[in-house]
Amino acid sequence: GNKPANSPKGQPPDADGHSSVTDLANSLTGDMVMLSPGSEDDDGEGPVSEKLGRIQFSIGYSFQNTTLTVKVLRGQELPAKDFSGTSDPFVKIYLLPDKKHKLETKVKRKNLNPHWNETFLFEGFPYEKVRERTPYLQVLDYDRFSRNDPIGEVSIPLNKVELGQLKTFWKELKPCSDGSGRRGDLLDKRVEKKKTVVMKRCLNPVFNESFPFDVPAHVLRETTIIITVMDKDRLSRNDVIGKIYLSWKSGPAEVKHWKDMLARPRTNVAQWHSLKA
Repeated sequence: GNKPANSPKGQPPDADGHSSVTDLANSLTGDMVMLSPGSEDDDGEGPVSEKLGRIQFSIGYSFQNTTLTVKVLRGQELPAKDFSGTSDPFVKIYLLPDKKHKLETKVKRKNLNPHWNETFLFEGFPYEKVRERTPYLQVLDYDRFSRNDPIGEVSIPLNKVELGQLKTFWKELKPCSDGSGRRGDLLDKRVEKKKTVVMKRCLNPVFNESFPFDVPAHVLRETTIIITVMDKDRLSRNDVIGKIYLSWKSGPAEVKHWKDMLARPRTNVAQWHSLKA
């Protein structure tokens, strides 16, 4: 999908300190859910229930060839992860506890109900070893320019499956719990900080500077942009003039700006805001 990646870590201020006027920072909270503009929680608080779709797959074992077969069939009602309102899903297959080796399906472009119909063979596994393994399927949204975005996962311990002929399962996807998609990894962290140039001896400055921030679409709902206007002091600490907080849950003017931004992707949306102490 055409979506931005996780933001890089904060940048240190310039050594000479000549660029501290505006402080932009993103704060991500644990529930990384992207809702369409105008959506609200039932009570305005707490986690939002995620619908991650489901996946169909088959598992079988050949005692004669000591080979485990995992067939990834299709996905259904996957969530949109891209700004365009769709996803480019593919599946990674692991045989836990081995996390080093993985197999992958092809990417299905712009498809929330993909059909993969791909077969994967894990050869040379005696039955007693196979019973100790757990096939783990992770569905991701492909991004050619940055990190792939996890959609959901399923796993099925083979000691709970009657191995033999190919057996087909439908499983609801759950939020990813491994390192690539753990919810809360960016909890309360400042992701990035950028500054404008200093406008000297000016009470009506015109900056006209742009700052790109790479934020995955699915975390925008829990992202806050803090804009701090400061008075530069070369000899002592800079004085804060005022701030604005842009997010889904700020004041009415800020929320309107945020919703306008979400409704018009890849478009610069300008609006005046009053600074707050």
